Amino acid sequence: MSKQEAPPKENGLLNLVFNIVLPVLILNKLSKFIGPPAALVLALAFPLGYGIYDLVKRKKVNAFSALGLLNVLFTGGLALLGLHGFWFAVKEAAFPTLVGLFVLGSAFTKRPFIETLFLNPSIMKVELLEQRLQEHGKQKEFHAHMKSATVWLSLSFAFSAVCNFILARRIFINIDPTLPSEAQSVILNEQIAQMTTWSMAVIMVPSILFLLGIFWYLMRGIKQHAGLSTEELIREN
Repeated sequence: MSKQEAPPKENGLLNLVFNIVLPVLILNKLSKFIGPPAALVLALAFPLGYGIYDLVKRKKVNAFSALGLLNVLFTGGLALLGLHGFWFAVKEAAFPTLVGLFVLGSAFTKRPFIETLFLNPSIMKVELLEQRLQEHGKQKEFHAHMKSATVWLSLSFAFSAVCNFILARRIFINIDPTLPSEAQSVILNEQIAQMTTWSMAVIMVPSILFLLGIFWYLMRGIKQHAGLSTEELIREN
């Protein structure tokens, strides 16, 4: 019996570009030229189109595309409804909260999200890890460690949600409703752009440090349960 061909690996860069970067750029930059409704439809087309493409290629639902759609719907929907200030702060906190809940839920499945994130067969010798775990009889203990690491990862998103809300409350101030709609759109776009810029520094840097700590915790568990060092586990090429 021939071995079933494995589905193509998910492309992290394309995920980021089509599901996050392009929709944000469209909502931020094109709204004043083509109007908020058209910008919303165009922004939705990218995560929706990529999600369908990825479903056809990999036979799996792309979670990032689903979250990208929700993010665009929240942002564009609030702009269309003319809601500003506090509601955009709620939206900024909602996105990492949804991701965190998704990650937390995966901790109670057979494959916690941390395995998908870090235990990539193209980077790590996953087959060697599984072999050593079986030899040591530590599969259950290692799975519990993966569950714990995934819970820690979900807490990093909770941290991002809190930081997002605090930062957004300082940036998304209420816009004068007496201003013309075009002027309101310009101010809102400037606020979104400012939020995007500051969030990279204020939120991304602590999140990266959090991820490094989780990776250290993960590798410590691999050393403890499988007896493998980082150098032994990571592929050379």
